[in-house]
Amino acid sequence: MRKFSTFLLLSVALLSTLIVSTSYPSFHQAPRDVSQLTARPVRDWVQDGVVYEVFPRAFSQGGNFDGITAQLDRLKDLGVTIVWLMPIHPIGQERKKGTIGSPYAVRDYYGINPDYGNKEDLKRLVSEAHRRGLKVIIDIVANHTSWDSVLIKNHPEWFKRDSQGQITYPHDWVDVAALDYSNAGLRDYMIEMLRYWLREFDLDGFRCDVAGDVPTDFWEKARVELEKVKPDIMMLAEAHKAELSVKAFDLGYSWPLHSSLTEVLQGKKPASELRRDWEAEVKEWPRGSLNLRFTDNHDERRAIARFGEPATLAGSAFVFTLDGVPLLYNGMEVGDTTESGAPALFEKLPIFWPFMERRPEFPRFYKQMMALRQSSSALRRGSLQWVNNSDESRVVSYLRRSADEEVLVILNLSSRPFSGSIAVRKVDNFSEITTDISPQSPPGPTAQERKSAARVNLPAISLSAWGYKIFRRSVK
Repeated sequence: MRKFSTFLLLSVALLSTLIVSTSYPSFHQAPRDVSQLTARPVRDWVQDGVVYEVFPRAFSQGGNFDGITAQLDRLKDLGVTIVWLMPIHPIGQERKKGTIGSPYAVRDYYGINPDYGNKEDLKRLVSEAHRRGLKVIIDIVANHTSWDSVLIKNHPEWFKRDSQGQITYPHDWVDVAALDYSNAGLRDYMIEMLRYWLREFDLDGFRCDVAGDVPTDFWEKARVELEKVKPDIMMLAEAHKAELSVKAFDLGYSWPLHSSLTEVLQGKKPASELRRDWEAEVKEWPRGSLNLRFTDNHDERRAIARFGEPATLAGSAFVFTLDGVPLLYNGMEVGDTTESGAPALFEKLPIFWPFMERRPEFPRFYKQMMALRQSSSALRRGSLQWVNNSDESRVVSYLRRSADEEVLVILNLSSRPFSGSIAVRKVDNFSEITTDISPQSPPGPTAQERKSAARVNLPAISLSAWGYKIFRRSVK
């Protein structure tokens, strides 16, 4: 009888647990093989876009929305089409890092950081961007909150627990508390919160922090619900997780390619690693997938600090001519060296815009590169075919091809000049369209005159250290 009573009590307890729990499975599962599937269709404005990441605290001396609004004309003239605002919510103070705390330690998902302004300031920023034909997305941190967040206060049951039953943190990020998506209530709350930002501020989508740590099925349901509010949105996943591109996200992060590019530019890997990583990505991801391409963002040391000036531009030439959507980060266009990754992420360190005077080739490069991409269907939407060359340890070469043109890109990703050849069978009718970032000093030749004077000797090619050349021809 005693044994039966114990068994009965255990059975009742187990049944109770099953009743109160949700049907959501654990999301720590092996990635699905989605290589034979097709990625979700992407809007033209996303595929043709150039993303500019703004850290509002650092973007202007005021560190607010008005400081961003004041520069929209400049961003538009530069060639930017999509403005991504890093988290705009109030920052948690409990267990914070640094003097101010991380913008990714969100205290209130429905709030606005008072340092940045108020609701009307944000609405004005978005409407002024739209008036200029720019799109605006904001950062959403769905994986975790600050320790003094509204959700911990009101819904502590929505957080992950350690073996002692205490709320815990993700990875080694001790300043934030991990959310638990086995809770149906949390999922409903987060979807309604995302709808709120679309409805109230007419935003154009979201960049989703640590998206790979949040269940894929949550994002897939969220996408369906968000498109009911605004069909024409963009979803950018900070994750290199192929299954996210099937139904939920327009873009992922090409982290492996970024890491290899860093090591190539620092002389630690041969340039051929870039082709290997790209081919692995294409093999793994759904057909037609797009990824964000970048050399710099708020998680990294500044590109110019890692690579130096000429190598930084060579890396950006790779990013802006590769398939996918390129990213420009917070002052890159003037060669800013002000750090913004950890620990600088937790302090106020504004961009030093006068760097433009010392590095005038930087704004010239980025403006011309974005204009070149905008003018070229092959660079925006074309297929990519790698082309062999005579020194693939230092040089990468590839063709971008659309229905009406071919663009040939050759980049020397090393500190030594290159003279060699590329394996292009037919080289007729190529014209050089390499961006010309040299200063104008009249009465010298114009950029167009210099291009006209240049001879195309393909398949032979010579490049300076960190040099690159771009050619185009029409296809009938």
